[in-house]
Amino acid sequence: MQNLHIQIEIDSELYSKNPDSSELGRKIISKSIVLIHEIGFENFTFRKLGKLINSNESSIYRYFENKHTLLVYLTSWYWSWIAYRLVFATTNIESPEERLKKSILILTQQIKEDNSFGYINEVLLSEIIFSESIKAYHTKNVDEENKRGCFKAYIAVVQRVSNIVLEMKPSYKYPHMLISTVIEGAHQQNYFAEHLPKLTDTSKDSEAITDFYTEMVFNFLK
Repeated sequence: MQNLHIQIEIDSELYSKNPDSSELGRKIISKSIVLIHEIGFENFTFRKLGKLINSNESSIYRYFENKHTLLVYLTSWYWSWIAYRLVFATTNIESPEERLKKSILILTQQIKEDNSFGYINEVLLSEIIFSESIKAYHTKNVDEENKRGCFKAYIAVVQRVSNIVLEMKPSYKYPHMLISTVIEGAHQQNYFAEHLPKLTDTSKDSEAITDFYTEMVFNFLK
């Protein structure tokens, strides 16, 4: 994608101060992605991030209450970006079959490069989503956070693609289950390809994951 100077809007519930409003905030997002990708979410701390960006740990807390809220923010940013890509890829395509194929491609493919946002490395962020995003909602507070709208970007993506499924087959009873299974399954398969290859039938750079889930979805909708 070319740099279109687009803006990803994130719900204010997900931060204490909008990180996109300052150079420090953007640096917090940029370098947190790099650090989480490098050492993993379990080992990531605001103290380590502060050292990386040459800033006091307390300055990071002005933007995010804790590292969990930061992960929720990153996850929401990713799904808002995916929603943008879905709209961009499917607008003006009349055939729901073609729109569904393009949507599955976006939901399952590994990100190679995107230059739309200078301070966010979408390639590294996508790999974090594959390996770490489940930790954003597999928590004791998930119901409360869901009521606050912390996961609405992800839900909106599932809803958008589910609507295409229902265009193709209005009688299909499980569109949300189908699409969320595609997303979570593709994340697992991408992770397996990288770290546990004997649990999958694809390599890291293969298109097999997209091919598999495209075939699976269209077989369900026959």
